[in-house]
Amino acid sequence: MQAELAFDYFELRSADSQEQLLNDTVAAYTNALQLTENRFEGGASSKSDVAQAQTQLETTRAQDTDIEVERAQFEHAIAILLGKPPAEFNLPQMPLNLEPPAIPVGVPSQLLECRPDIAAAERRAEEANEQIGIARAAYFPTVALGATAGFQGTSLLNWFTWPSRLWAVGPSLSQTLFDGGRRRATSDIALANYDAVVAAYRETTLTAFQQVEDNLAALRVLEREGREQSEAVAAAEESLQLFTNRYQGGVDNYLQVITAQTTTLSNQRTAIDILRRRMEASVLLIKALGGGWDVFRRCRSARVCDGRHRF
Repeated sequence: MQAELAFDYFELRSADSQEQLLNDTVAAYTNALQLTENRFEGGASSKSDVAQAQTQLETTRAQDTDIEVERAQFEHAIAILLGKPPAEFNLPQMPLNLEPPAIPVGVPSQLLECRPDIAAAERRAEEANEQIGIARAAYFPTVALGATAGFQGTSLLNWFTWPSRLWAVGPSLSQTLFDGGRRRATSDIALANYDAVVAAYRETTLTAFQQVEDNLAALRVLEREGREQSEAVAAAEESLQLFTNRYQGGVDNYLQVITAQTTTLSNQRTAIDILRRRMEASVLLIKALGGGWDVFRRCRSARVCDGRHRF
């Protein structure tokens, strides 16, 4: 539930960043349209340049409106996770400007012991092991210690006289000699069930290691991709400024400006999306580790204090 809440929160903040970017872009495209109209009125540009600028502006406005729908959906999802009516819940807009948490070097694999699925699988394996012992115990004889007391006589007249009293104490031994293979079948079932539970335990553990490695790799690659994307955004913005200046000077047509605008906006939105993916990969890593890299310390302290935590 906490991971899902974090996911929806970062999705919402990413939508806020996208909306802020599109708002700024709409303002810039409005100025570009005004410039193109002025040049058209002065005879320096054609009507097609005005149409292209108008198309670019309206397309960006439509994208901006679509982001509002996406943001509202994530806001409602957060409200439901918090147990509040969506109509009464509101989060003010704030662009995603966070950085993923720093991962300590050499995260111990013992952190996975705090995962509830691994702990549950271990308990099931222990239970299956106990069932093997119970099934094998059926092969051994049963020893019982009993006692008897009463009266004994040769006739009814002396049954209840004091000399007729008797008592006995001693063990008794009983064992099943033939059961048609029932005990062997029960033992085989217990062994087969234990093998299946251990295999499931191993699969659960390996899946947990896979999830950790997947998200560690994702964070490492996305960090490098983020740096590369930042360079791409800077280059696209510089290219847009150059083409805009050349258009104002009458060197290039407006198609070059439109192409540069599209490329710049695409790279800027990709940069925001990469940051969102980095934050979500951090959430998945924390979830895969059972709650973070300091939860093992807390689990060990709880185990020492009350004895209820055993891994």
